[in-house]
Amino acid sequence: MEYTRLGRTGLTVSRLCVGTMNFGWQIDEEQSHAILDRAFESGINFVDTANMYGRETGDGLSERFIGNWLDRTGNRDRVVLATKVYAPMSDDPNDRGLSARHLIASCESSLRRLRTEWIDVFQMHHIDRRTPWEEIWQAMELLVAQGKVRYVGSSNFAGWHLARAQAAADRRHFLGIVSEQCKYNLVIRYVELEVLPAAAALGIGVLPYSPLHFGALSGALRKQRDGVPGRAVQHAPERVVPHRAAITRYEQWCAEIGQDPTTIALAWLLSRPEVTAPVLGPRTADQLDLPITALSTPLDADALATLDAIFPPIGDGGPGPEAWAW
Repeated sequence: MEYTRLGRTGLTVSRLCVGTMNFGWQIDEEQSHAILDRAFESGINFVDTANMYGRETGDGLSERFIGNWLDRTGNRDRVVLATKVYAPMSDDPNDRGLSARHLIASCESSLRRLRTEWIDVFQMHHIDRRTPWEEIWQAMELLVAQGKVRYVGSSNFAGWHLARAQAAADRRHFLGIVSEQCKYNLVIRYVELEVLPAAAALGIGVLPYSPLHFGALSGALRKQRDGVPGRAVQHAPERVVPHRAAITRYEQWCAEIGQDPTTIALAWLLSRPEVTAPVLGPRTADQLDLPITALSTPLDADALATLDAIFPPIGDGGPGPEAWAW
């Protein structure tokens, strides 16, 4: 396993992060624990969840599964644990967003479900345009001072949101945002325009979620031909159909170089200098094998150029304004 620092902090995390959105939704507690066992045995020390994960079938079920695993294994001190806050957790109008009231209440609820005394990275799951940054940072400072939160992260922020949030934190002499979790993969490259440059300039680590575009980059067309069950083909064909021509070329090229599409998609993300750790979404323990292989699959300049030709970046590529202006 490879390790790196999270953004500008001294916190060491594995270069792969186990995302747990499927816990309590697609898979049960036994399967969830098997994934966490395999990840930990492989050296992955970074686990990401959210208060809303598993809410379809229970109150914060993903966090509860993780909390029970931590209790069973006694691994809390060796795991970097991240969770999120923002989404509605009930019909109560105050049980959502980033108000001071909800941030503090949600943190307390997550701590109970996770069966832990602290959250390593408490992430804002979405920007809250109604709540001023002074209120958000006041609440976050309190949680840090109480020892309930170590670091603050964000998710689904635009580049200018990161800049504005960090400026407000700087005025308060507070560390501010240390990580941004955003949708980023070979198909979806919007964050290259402003989010990645902003994160790099501000010392914010980037944690790409949906690194396989909901399975579309995992050999979905090959699996369809072979009759292998696949999430992208069975449950999210809209992820494949608009990009079918590019995905066809991609799978053909991967076959030519003798690599699995999953490995290449993750190796490409790991090659991006701004990326700290892709957030995986396994539904079985075996689905961690190919991502681990990606760590030892370097891509040379020719391979990166081929991938850019198959999945072109936005505009002229790179950050704005050069990507769209002269």
